[in-house]
Amino acid sequence: MKLTLRIWRQARGAQQGQLVDYNIDNVSEDMSFLEMLDMLNEELTVSGEEPVAFDSDCREGICGQCGVVINGTAHGRGNSPVPTTTCQLHMRSFNDGDTIIVEPWKAEPFPVLKDLVVDRSAFDRIIQAGGFISVNTGSAPDAHSVPAPKLQSDIAFDNATCIGCGACVAACPNASAMLFTSAKISHLANLPQGQAERYLRVKNMVAQHDAEGFGNCTNIGECSAVCPKGIPLESISQLNRDLISSLFRKDGFGS
Repeated sequence: MKLTLRIWRQARGAQQGQLVDYNIDNVSEDMSFLEMLDMLNEELTVSGEEPVAFDSDCREGICGQCGVVINGTAHGRGNSPVPTTTCQLHMRSFNDGDTIIVEPWKAEPFPVLKDLVVDRSAFDRIIQAGGFISVNTGSAPDAHSVPAPKLQSDIAFDNATCIGCGACVAACPNASAMLFTSAKISHLANLPQGQAERYLRVKNMVAQHDAEGFGNCTNIGECSAVCPKGIPLESISQLNRDLISSLFRKDGFGS
């Protein structure tokens, strides 16, 4: 395939960025999107140009580092029949002669570091605010030794699949990270081990979410539509229920 790539180039976060066109030929439909970018970077390096900076790690759809906006949708969801990460998107989803627009996540809490690379440490700080349980690991029982109802354990597992890629933020018109935050909250809220700090957790994590500058959720649903792991909107409902309940608890603790 022969393609025109219109890629966001930004030398540094503080500098002005712009879309730059590149022509690339001999793209195999069996290539992944990142392999195609690797191919472009090899050509740019040979010609003495600066290669395009982009994040990637596992290339197996489990780390979330590869996220970019492709033709206006996070992870190129508009070009894929099923939710996927960018590294699992294959060039067979495109046609010969296509123009493909590639941009970074665009949200104030995700400042651009260079080209397609953004700083997602805001997610780390939300986790640090409460996405954990405080136990003495030296004497903690094995996870499977604490019985959990099947429904709750399934919900916890589904939410635990969140990889923190940030697609929900990139897709949301409000740049809200409520789907990410709710996944981390719902994961622990549905397990016996997470009950002790359940309501303190939701207050702290939502407060950190707002402090980072993420927008409010208005239930548009774009976040869940592009989520590569299919985190449902019901997780945000769980967050809202727990947040309301926390307002009636002085210390935030309790089941």
